[in-house]
Amino acid sequence: MVDDFELEILELEEEQARRRRRSRVVSSFRRDVSRSSKPRPTPALLDHVMEGWATKGGDAGVGVGGGEKGKRAPTAKAPTKKSPPLHSSIYETLNNLFNASTREIETERRIKPNNPEFNAQFNYAKNYIKTSKYTLLNFIPYNLFEQFQRLANFYFLCLLVLQLIPVISSLTPVTTAVPLIGVLMVTGIKDAYDDFQRHRSDNQVNRRKSNVLRNGHLAEEMWSKVEVGDVIRMENNQFVAADVLLLSTSEPNGLCYIETSELDGETNLKSKQCLPETEEFGQDVGQIGSFQAEIRCEPPNNQLNKFDGTLYWDNQAHPLDNDKILLRGCILRNTQWCYGVVIFAGRDTKLMMNSGKTKFKRTSIDRLLNFIILGIVFFLLSMCLFCTVACGIWETLTGQHFRIYLPWDSLVPPEPAGGAAVIALLVFFSYAIVLNTVVPISLYVSVEVIRLCQSFLINWDVALCYAPTGVHAKARTTTLNEELGQIEYVFSDKTGTLTQNIMTFNKCSIAGRSFGDIIDPRTGESLEINESGTWVRKKSKKSSSKRNANLRTPPEATVDNLIGPLDETEVNLLSDEEFRQYTRSVDLSHNPYHESSFKFYDHALADALDASDPSCELFFRLLALCHTVMSEDNNGKLEYQAQSPDEAALVSAARNFGFVFLSRTPNSITISAKENEEVYELLCILDFNNVRKRMSVILKRDGKIRLYCKGADSIIYERLKDGQESLKYHTQEHLNKFAGEGLRTLCLAYKDLDGEYFQNWKARHHEAAISLDRREEKLDAIYEEIEKDLILLGATAIEDKLQDGVPQTIANLAVAGIKIWVLTGDKQETAINIGYSCQLLTDDMLDIFIIDAHTASEVEDQLKKYREEIRNVNATSQPQTNLSVVTFSIYSDEGVGQDTLSDAGEPNGGFALVINGHSLVWALSPKFEQLFLEVASQCKSVICCRVTPLQKALVVDLVKRYKKAVTLAVGDGANDVSMIKTAHIGVGISGQEGLQAVLASDYSVAQFRFLERLLLVHGRWSYYRMCKFLRYFFYKNFAFTLCHFWFAFFVAFSAQTLFDPMFISVYNLFYTSMPVLALGIFEQDVNAVNSIKFPRLYAPGLSNALFNKREFFRSALHGFLTSCVLFFIPFGAYYNGMDQDGRSMADQQTFGSVVATILVIVVTVQICLDTSYWTVFNHITIWGSLVFYFLLQYFYNFVIGGEYVGALAKAMGEPMFYFTSLLTIVVLMLPVMAWRFYWVDVHPTLSDKVRFKQRHDAKMASKRSDHDMLRTPSARRSRRSIRSGYAFAHQEGFGRLITSGKIMRPRNPKPGAMSNGRTSNLRPDANRVSVVAPAPSTVEV
Repeated sequence: MVDDFELEILELEEEQARRRRRSRVVSSFRRDVSRSSKPRPTPALLDHVMEGWATKGGDAGVGVGGGEKGKRAPTAKAPTKKSPPLHSSIYETLNNLFNASTREIETERRIKPNNPEFNAQFNYAKNYIKTSKYTLLNFIPYNLFEQFQRLANFYFLCLLVLQLIPVISSLTPVTTAVPLIGVLMVTGIKDAYDDFQRHRSDNQVNRRKSNVLRNGHLAEEMWSKVEVGDVIRMENNQFVAADVLLLSTSEPNGLCYIETSELDGETNLKSKQCLPETEEFGQDVGQIGSFQAEIRCEPPNNQLNKFDGTLYWDNQAHPLDNDKILLRGCILRNTQWCYGVVIFAGRDTKLMMNSGKTKFKRTSIDRLLNFIILGIVFFLLSMCLFCTVACGIWETLTGQHFRIYLPWDSLVPPEPAGGAAVIALLVFFSYAIVLNTVVPISLYVSVEVIRLCQSFLINWDVALCYAPTGVHAKARTTTLNEELGQIEYVFSDKTGTLTQNIMTFNKCSIAGRSFGDIIDPRTGESLEINESGTWVRKKSKKSSSKRNANLRTPPEATVDNLIGPLDETEVNLLSDEEFRQYTRSVDLSHNPYHESSFKFYDHALADALDASDPSCELFFRLLALCHTVMSEDNNGKLEYQAQSPDEAALVSAARNFGFVFLSRTPNSITISAKENEEVYELLCILDFNNVRKRMSVILKRDGKIRLYCKGADSIIYERLKDGQESLKYHTQEHLNKFAGEGLRTLCLAYKDLDGEYFQNWKARHHEAAISLDRREEKLDAIYEEIEKDLILLGATAIEDKLQDGVPQTIANLAVAGIKIWVLTGDKQETAINIGYSCQLLTDDMLDIFIIDAHTASEVEDQLKKYREEIRNVNATSQPQTNLSVVTFSIYSDEGVGQDTLSDAGEPNGGFALVINGHSLVWALSPKFEQLFLEVASQCKSVICCRVTPLQKALVVDLVKRYKKAVTLAVGDGANDVSMIKTAHIGVGISGQEGLQAVLASDYSVAQFRFLERLLLVHGRWSYYRMCKFLRYFFYKNFAFTLCHFWFAFFVAFSAQTLFDPMFISVYNLFYTSMPVLALGIFEQDVNAVNSIKFPRLYAPGLSNALFNKREFFRSALHGFLTSCVLFFIPFGAYYNGMDQDGRSMADQQTFGSVVATILVIVVTVQICLDTSYWTVFNHITIWGSLVFYFLLQYFYNFVIGGEYVGALAKAMGEPMFYFTSLLTIVVLMLPVMAWRFYWVDVHPTLSDKVRFKQRHDAKMASKRSDHDMLRTPSARRSRRSIRSGYAFAHQEGFGRLITSGKIMRPRNPKPGAMSNGRTSNLRPDANRVSVVAPAPSTVEV
């Protein structure tokens, strides 16, 4: 309780400090944007993203303020204004407004470590964080403000005020107050629960413990109490509490290693290094506690990869950059401890500034309902105005003469004209109350109940449960379900969302011989094991070639033709023991260093190694030597720290086949080759970078110098020695085959060097390395000289494992009409490889546009060039014939409805767009954003690489603003939070990178493949149900309410009601509510299997075909005509009607009871016609509602003694009642049935066809065979272009750290060689993982 109270106090203090805090002025770029007349992104996004572009991993930086390559916007000096939250409380907004003039401008941040008095004067943000929307103080006003943004709620509030005036109200205000309060309470409770979950998450983070230096001693404090200027101690595997300046570490040379998956999704480690001057502190608390210096740095900003500052200490200035900063959200790895001083805390940390703001989301149906309700209000006012005028005319001409029988109210003046005018005015408000049920408050009660139940159906769906972890899908919000059925754009992260970020050694080519394929000895066909562990037989298929621009798909093509033939069939091995033995994995248990998780199924490779094949041995010896991996002995177990998963997979493969990398020093590499230790002298490392796309090592052993090289196939082939044509040809064939299967390829080569030549080369290399003039050009020339005349050894093929079912999911979503954009922080080559693997990129595409320019003019030129190419292709392409998505023998395609069934095939193979982050910063500027979107929207696939978290959000926002399409963002890390919050719907993947994305999402699933069922089944059903519910609801309420309007013509427009007041109150509450709720919860046109089997069923949601203004007018017109028939047929029957005893039945109560009864029967029969999927709940609610109507009528009238007592019983005692009811029902239902039969029979939709097929299959299940059933086309990897799949996922190696010894630990430390408590010997650490550190492109030893 004390902790909760303290957190609440901190929250209030943070709110006050936020209002007092000095803000930043708007940058010039922001001002330019504000002057633009174009629609703009939300202010928070624009302020954050356009503050500048932080390049990632060594890419050339681009600032938003200049146009030259490599220049950055001056962040530290250029002040920026901090925008208010998107949804501030009213109090905060007003306070900010009135206190705007008192705000100061911050141009830089000044901090003194261990000096809280100095730091307190600036009111810097504390480390308390808040992602929730509400507090205890602002929940009620803030939530009510949001709810009354819904026009219907505001309308009923005004109506309630009118009903409180007795002189004009003919109905009790309880009929409106109770439902309105109920809706507000239900919605408020739901919003409170959602926000409570966010508060719980915030509290979990705020209560994390951190060791803070207080008064010269370390004290354990909650994160929320950490302040700017505090010195904190962090230990291995701990989260970094705030953005801190690194002071000292346990590692040599002040290095420490962090994992940044929470920031950028990358699991490989980064290295940071403190200043040499502060490194000497070690963990001496006394020295650190007495550290008195001043830090001046840039103000808080969202740039993850940039920091500018200066440390002033002992009359010296020390520059600070991003390499010395640990960001909040990082995890300390491979470092026992480190100390740092807090620079930014809480909301000012870069992680939080990249997190966006929780937004109030509404569905497109909600927005349409607001518009429709506004129209209905005008319609209602028009009817009221008509009745007012008619009442005034009647009172003037006729009513004034009957005042002795119908006296006027005392408020009405006695003059005929004045009295008639006052009566007419009062009647206007009376009819506004009587006719208000045309949009009853129960509509929103029902909508909330349906959405809640649909959310439960998602949570309870066992098909959305991930069995290995037992994680179920979860609807974290209950207001967006039907929006899942209208998604047009899906924006997806890559790492952890599409992929598992696990690399496996899959196949290889050695000396022209391919290894890794498994051949079925019975059929000779190639086999492959899929993600579920099942062997599948891959049918041979011809190479796909790109279609010419003037080709078009033949009319008879179907989905199978569009995507490709089925290329796999399952192999049942359980019944074939011999075959199961044949496909067992290679037994590597004889190798003491083997890893049980490593699987390889081609025994031919193991046999070749057993036979000491020299090419195979040299192949794996190269893999064991040519890398920058670090090894470590962890409790007797050899572990590797690789700078990328690619290198780890290759070194692991060599290890498991007997060539084990054991250790390295700055001058040597030690391996075990078939249990024989070999030590190589390391002469030089020619490191990898994005330009070279290769790396080489030069080693010496037994007096022999050899260069080993690995790199992209296009790079290696250019440098091969002549006379290897046959080997090159066969290896290229294997490379094409590997690339066609989506594997990441790498070529291996070597070269023997003469000792004298190498010494001469090394001298020239040294000269180039120290040259101050054109150093890079000289080094490139030196590399080219030695890395030529190579001897080709072979190629590797590793697989970046996708999550289960990703290609199939993407293929199905594409057929459904959903466009998928991948927004990733990875480099271009990696993203393109994954694009091919998951079917986003295929060989059928005409071209893949790559935008990688660094300046605005270059980006504009590239965009215009690609736009012209697309226009030229579209202009020369012949118009395509509409393609039937599904072909049935029963139906011809000619009858397919144009709205939802046909899919005009895309011309040719379409285009794809790949754009880098530094180019995207210009493409998203107001000047070019529409040009970029024009090009991107005409491409089948879009991949954005090297993007920052808020750039992801800005791309989503761009599509939202201009395309007016429903967007969905899916991700699994904290770097995806902004994108998730910006999209209409955010989906979090419950992966291994924490819960930040899940906590910020609207829905969470365990795997990307569950998105298919979430959208195509639950999303489509929810949209279909909600649309059907709304159409029926408006119909039944127009039919009910307009009866009063017709009755007005016969009661002198006096606002007399036709029905019993009790009937009016409970019509929507009891008599007709339950059937329509059952319809909205359980209705489905086709089952889940067919919803996935025929993805084009999803198309109606993309065009809002099931509920729009047209469909509303249809329902309203249907209700209007129904009310006419309901009123006038009984009116004609009972006008001068007599019972069998000759008594008159033409009284108002009998007539009203008859019309009410027929109304209930008619709307019940109508919902029977509307129901396609009958459950026990439908039967109970539909028939139960009819029974309940009669029971409640008799109970109210005879037990309680209602005003209409005996009226219905009297009417039902006469045959005329039954004849009138039957005639009315037939007149109303027969046209509906005929109309629907005509459209289903003559113009069936795809849904009608699939529903018929579903019923037909159910009847013929015993006679149908599996091959007769249509199935979703397989989305196995298609053949790819002959292209490089270079398998390094990092920017640059860290050869410099290896050869300089900075990354090494002394093998034989001197006794007592320990400084300031820092260990210097090699220590075991069970949690050490791969390391990535920056390095130049070359290293000389």
